[in-house]
Amino acid sequence: MLTSAKIVIAGGFGVGKTTCVGAISEIPTINTEAWMTAASEPVDRLDPGTDKTTTTVAMDFGRLTISNDLVLYLFGTPGQARFWPMWDDLCRGAVGALVLADSRRLDESFAAVNYFEQDSDLPFVVCLNLFDGVLTHHLDDVREALALSPHVPLITCDARSPSSVAQALMAVITHTMERTASAVPGSFLAR
Repeated sequence: MLTSAKIVIAGGFGVGKTTCVGAISEIPTINTEAWMTAASEPVDRLDPGTDKTTTTVAMDFGRLTISNDLVLYLFGTPGQARFWPMWDDLCRGAVGALVLADSRRLDESFAAVNYFEQDSDLPFVVCLNLFDGVLTHHLDDVREALALSPHVPLITCDARSPSSVAQALMAVITHTMERTASAVPGSFLAR
């Protein structure tokens, strides 16, 4: 019997969500990338020196077969504030979320973390995307800066690397299973 699970890849603008979904998807990703133009500069602003030329305006979608009976469906959220109302719909039916963060621009992550802590009951893991393969801040410092609850896992990954993304997705699945097991008294998972 085939089982499927939906995982949301969320985070602020420009943190690597589209890259993450594309790195691991076994199918060509479906994305809604649009060119950033001079007209969008006031709302889609990045630090000078980045080479980002497009932005997600609805979602990214990918698929990953874990085994012959388990398939993950990956839904990447748009990062800009004007698209946040879509997050409720994208999260509906998901088993967990991977919240990507860029430690060079943590301010882009506050809203995403707040959404999952305050406005959703979806289990989530926060993941620092290792841009250029570098961890620019110690994880304990990032946890404190984001005011993460102790029960929220904080990990790292390189969103360009399929194996690194796979480990991050496994962290989401593990966290979801642990949280579900502890919430269900007498569950076989809690034993």
